[in-house]
Amino acid sequence: MWKTPVQPTPDVEEPLPEPQPSATAATADADAAEQGVYSSPNGRYSALRAQRPGVPKRAQLVFALSLAIVDLGCTWLAFFLAHRLTEMNLTPRLMELQPDIIVGPFVEFLALPVTQSLVLLSLFSSQRMYQRRRPLGHLDEIFRTAKLTTLCTLLTVALVSLFLRDFVYHRTFLGYAWLLNIVILTVGRTLHAQIQWNAQARGIGGDRVLLIGGGDSGRMILQRVQANPKLGFQVIGIVDNSSTRSILNVPILGSVADIPRIIDEFAVDEVIIALPESTHQELIGIISLCEREKVGIRVLPDAFGIMASEVTIGYLGGLPLVTVRDVALQGWRLTLKRGMDLVGSAIGLVVLSPFLMLVALLIKLDSPGPVFYTHERMGLDAKSFKILKFRSMREDAERSGPGWTVENDPRRTKLGAFIRRANIDELPQLINVFFGEMSLVGPRPERPVYVEQFRQMIPRYMDRHREKAGMTGWAAVNGLRGDTSIEERTKYDLWYIENWSLALDIKIIIRTLGQWILGTNKNAY
Repeated sequence: MWKTPVQPTPDVEEPLPEPQPSATAATADADAAEQGVYSSPNGRYSALRAQRPGVPKRAQLVFALSLAIVDLGCTWLAFFLAHRLTEMNLTPRLMELQPDIIVGPFVEFLALPVTQSLVLLSLFSSQRMYQRRRPLGHLDEIFRTAKLTTLCTLLTVALVSLFLRDFVYHRTFLGYAWLLNIVILTVGRTLHAQIQWNAQARGIGGDRVLLIGGGDSGRMILQRVQANPKLGFQVIGIVDNSSTRSILNVPILGSVADIPRIIDEFAVDEVIIALPESTHQELIGIISLCEREKVGIRVLPDAFGIMASEVTIGYLGGLPLVTVRDVALQGWRLTLKRGMDLVGSAIGLVVLSPFLMLVALLIKLDSPGPVFYTHERMGLDAKSFKILKFRSMREDAERSGPGWTVENDPRRTKLGAFIRRANIDELPQLINVFFGEMSLVGPRPERPVYVEQFRQMIPRYMDRHREKAGMTGWAAVNGLRGDTSIEERTKYDLWYIENWSLALDIKIIIRTLGQWILGTNKNAY
């Protein structure tokens, strides 16, 4: 049977005096579901859905078509500007050296933008670039757009050279077109994304979602959805065995046996199953009930068992075997990451040295005590090291022992409050990175006393120490820092460790710099 989730706190729920449906009633509902008809106080419901699965709503079609139009407009604008730049850069001196270089009118080069447009629409469609139902981070959008645009340009040149043998184009023109396509397409798609996100936040083109599971995992999903309206999810209700009326102001609509009726009655578009501890048989049963109603199904996995591992399928004499990658960062990857750390920290120390000296002087003038604050942290292989930071608290801040930093911490100095909020206090850790004690990107290090506590409470917590601690990390750029859930941080840290790539490190560094410049660092205090 389905396990009862953890009982919610009373401050957000109301007791439900009505009794839960009996096992006989649940069985009857399940039997009725097999026949496509469901019992309810309001009558009997047929299993017919007004909208077939996979058919986009009108607003979603508008989003996709408008995005395709934006892509085409950006492509033609890029080629037109590339033609103008090519004309402007043909200096008289260059034309004397190469008199055969003649740039004709733009109409003579129409074969390139026409072919590029067709290739782009085909390639972007095949890569699901127009099925942007959920928000994609701007950096992810930039990387994917640059990669696919480069491939489009190569295919365009190949096709034009193959079928139009007499067509002559200038390499300068093509180079400009390639660069401008990447830049203009990225800007156009970013602006379109903002418009789509704002529309979805207002309920335009959103999906009606049924959440199955009201335990800790269900609460986490519900909080994320409510905190990010641009996702376009509208949680219309929860399926749970709890004896409460609502969770976080979202009503509980019934139990598992009621799923088919709820989906039909409330015109549900997607179902999110948040029962990571359910058995395989229970999960299959729930998915089967949802599949009868032809809705999208999303399942939250056991985060510590599945989320942080890359799973591949191999074969042994025709027998499929699942292979779970244990360590991503090894061999040449370690050398590559260390090289980036060494170069990045050296450049950072040289460029920022005047600023670092200014901050050191201001700290000395602001309050008595040393400029730097050093204390023990756990790093690679659980080995301790002395982390270096600008002092941001009073000299006697830890007179009664180490304490967890909280928002508006009274121990901070006047200058310390600012440099902590702006993460300036972390900059001396470039020295730790340069000497190999830390990395630019990695799990944030904790004190040994906290590590000993967390390892007893959180599964796989010590796996965070398979890599060097970082100045920033995947958890940090997602707002999981300061006084936030250690369990959530661990999930993100494990995902980073087992999915490491140089591109991911660059992405995290860019996001960190962007948050620092825009002042959007979450939980930085």
